[in-house]
Amino acid sequence: MCPSCNAKRAHVTAVHLVEQVLPHVPYRQWTLSFPHRVRWVLLKNVGLLSDVLTVFLRAVFALQRRRARRQGLRAGQVGAVSFIQFFGSALQVTPHFHSLVPDGVFVPREGSVRFEPLPPPTQGEVERLLRVVRLLEKRGALPAQGPEDALQAYQAHSLQQRLRWTEVDRRLPPSKQPRCALLEGFSLHANTHLHANDRQGLERLCRYGARGALALERLSRMEDGRIAYRMKRPLPDGTTHLLFTGLGLLRRVASLVPPPRANLTRFHGVLAPGAQLRPFLVPRAGGEERSEAPQAAASTEPMKEKTPRGDFADRQGPFPEGIAYPMPEKPFKEQSKPPCVEGREEEVRGGCWIPHAKTAPCSRGTAELQGKCYVPVKKPDPAPTSVQP
Repeated sequence: MCPSCNAKRAHVTAVHLVEQVLPHVPYRQWTLSFPHRVRWVLLKNVGLLSDVLTVFLRAVFALQRRRARRQGLRAGQVGAVSFIQFFGSALQVTPHFHSLVPDGVFVPREGSVRFEPLPPPTQGEVERLLRVVRLLEKRGALPAQGPEDALQAYQAHSLQQRLRWTEVDRRLPPSKQPRCALLEGFSLHANTHLHANDRQGLERLCRYGARGALALERLSRMEDGRIAYRMKRPLPDGTTHLLFTGLGLLRRVASLVPPPRANLTRFHGVLAPGAQLRPFLVPRAGGEERSEAPQAAASTEPMKEKTPRGDFADRQGPFPEGIAYPMPEKPFKEQSKPPCVEGREEEVRGGCWIPHAKTAPCSRGTAELQGKCYVPVKKPDPAPTSVQP
């Protein structure tokens, strides 16, 4: 539950997905959430949660293939990347899914794969798909159950302050939004769409799906010593903050720990590890160049090959594993140039370097000059032009 560790994991996961897994095609996010009466059994039984996710995505894939056949596209295949979250923005336990699904189908050709975009789903199609998920409860696959021990009682308390296991959820009617459906507590949202060229938006969406439960910037301490947590959106009664004692916050955070041995990022369809079409889709796989990712039929602008992220000095040339590289004759492209920070950095051959305490032989990622080791200084990133919420 470390906020900084979760932020790093979310960032690394998002970069990996965008640069090495997800092809350059448009995407639509499908978000499925569940009523209070069935959240508990999903939290207790991770296997059942996986089965529900499988049934949900099978329904989405079947919808995509049916819509493709109406356009004369046969043998179309689909895929998805799903993020399983067990928390909400108010630190409550609420299992739900965020699934990134390519907004179209992949049609195999001889020696290649062609992506064919599809129009957005209609409101009726979203509502019918949600009714398929609702059938799971009607057929007894999602029974209402209660807690059995102390930890489960804490988790149940974070589900709802006054929890009723068998009552139908009573909520305020939500504002009508396109491609969103609500049925007896089940909720399905499919109105978030990303263009094929919006890779930054795709990375931001992946980072949102892989994020942790606790946002450190929302925590503050009150004058009476209690801890306040600012919610993402106010409650219907106008409440904006949750107040905890130190022990109460620990109890709430402990209830948000995911079940052990549960994979929170899942791959499905043509994006699954063993899929036959995956080598034709991923931008890079196993460090070797693959065929170019399929482009959307409506997009004619060529995609630029993105450089994998990492230490900028390691990308300047193929240096042997485990040893340093010689001091270059001129600064790296991304290296900071004089004036250097006095007392901390040194100017060497037109660039700013930090002298390493270790002497030769130097370790990998450092430069060696006259028996001394140096670490290059990266020039600062440009100031952002806008602030993301």
